[in-house]
Amino acid sequence: MKIMITGGAGFIASQIQDAYIQADHEVAVLDNLVTGVRANLNPQAKFYEADIRSVAAEHAIIDFKPDVINHHAAQMDVRKSVADPLYDCEVNGLGMLRLLEAGRKVGVGRFIFSSSGGAVYGEQETFPADECHATHPASPYGITKLLGDKYLQFYTDTYGIPFVSLRYANVYGPRQNPHGEAGVVAIFITKLLKGETPVIHGDGLQTRDYVFVTDVVAANLLALKPEAQGIYNIGTGVETNVIELYENIVQALALDKPAQFGPGKAGEQRRSSIASARIQRELGWQPAKALPVGVQETVAYFRGAA
Repeated sequence: MKIMITGGAGFIASQIQDAYIQADHEVAVLDNLVTGVRANLNPQAKFYEADIRSVAAEHAIIDFKPDVINHHAAQMDVRKSVADPLYDCEVNGLGMLRLLEAGRKVGVGRFIFSSSGGAVYGEQETFPADECHATHPASPYGITKLLGDKYLQFYTDTYGIPFVSLRYANVYGPRQNPHGEAGVVAIFITKLLKGETPVIHGDGLQTRDYVFVTDVVAANLLALKPEAQGIYNIGTGVETNVIELYENIVQALALDKPAQFGPGKAGEQRRSSIASARIQRELGWQPAKALPVGVQETVAYFRGAA
């Protein structure tokens, strides 16, 4: 199968790239390397350096003629989306639409989309949230992720292009970028390895659902199956607060360093967890990596990268 991965030099998609190649698929990567890392590119993948909004990206799709487009390129900073919603919509909205149009022109057979459980559902009414939970995105980032799902359904209904939208919980693991606003696991580990003490914003009782990157990769492999159709949550269903997460990390680092607390962030979502029963039932996916084990593996990676 010929698969084009957008954002394939990034944290999650580069590991999906490796898994697809290991499964004997022919892979191409489309990435502008603004946040992606060239070292993450697999030498067996064909590489197109282009922005998903550009004519060059359309030409890359026409040149490669993929059977599947796996779309991970994104503006992924929630706070940046609030500060500059036009830019967020250009990348996450218009960029995706350009990919869909180019894919339609070359007869793409499947479109896999990396969405966001926490951002799309917003402040939840039930825990964990399933795919039928009301969507109340509280940021432009969440709005454009939900917009992506709507466009995918339109292209399925109108042009018969099957889609899979994977609504991720908070993904963590090796290769995560420790320098952005997202990725609290990587940020905490990197600061602690430097001898610094990370700041927990607010009371530290805000919760997230942390899913290890290899479990996300496994879901992307299953998304290639013909029976995979529609929207699937990819999470553990377990809420972990920031204090608990910090304690897991300092234990994995064998440190005795109490947390520091700072002012809370305005508008921060209080609780988030998502139920993955649908993909477990239909495709047999299971979150295999418990948080303490995943944190230990992530610590080992960053120790080696330091």
